[in-house]
Amino acid sequence: MHFTKLRVSTEATGRLRMLRQRSGLTPNLLCRMALTASLETGPVGDMVPPEENGQEFNAYTLFGSDQPIFLSMLILVEQGQSGAELDDEDLMRRLRCHIDRGIGYIAIRINSPADAARLLAGDAA
Repeated sequence: MHFTKLRVSTEATGRLRMLRQRSGLTPNLLCRMALTASLETGPVGDMVPPEENGQEFNAYTLFGSDQPIFLSMLILVEQGQSGAELDDEDLMRRLRCHIDRGIGYIAIRINSPADAARLLAGDAA
């Protein structure tokens, strides 16, 4: 799967602004945290994708040189043990769903830079 840009929802953009103020972290780092938090929860399956009227990220800004790792984790979670291959369009939809779901997840857990550090360390519940 190859992509150059990814746009998040308007709601996610607002939450990213709030999280940036609370944590001091940039939106691309917050999206990485959101993606991993959502992947831990499990597949999004047939979840309806969020609208795409929010902030746009370049793929390299979002994932850096670690993009293959993040996409491999996405494929592992979404294809699971079934082995059924998903096309690039479906993987992109699921990536956007994971980021959107994860932003909602971390938005209720991060109220300060210390909360962000605890979440990164795996100590936040």
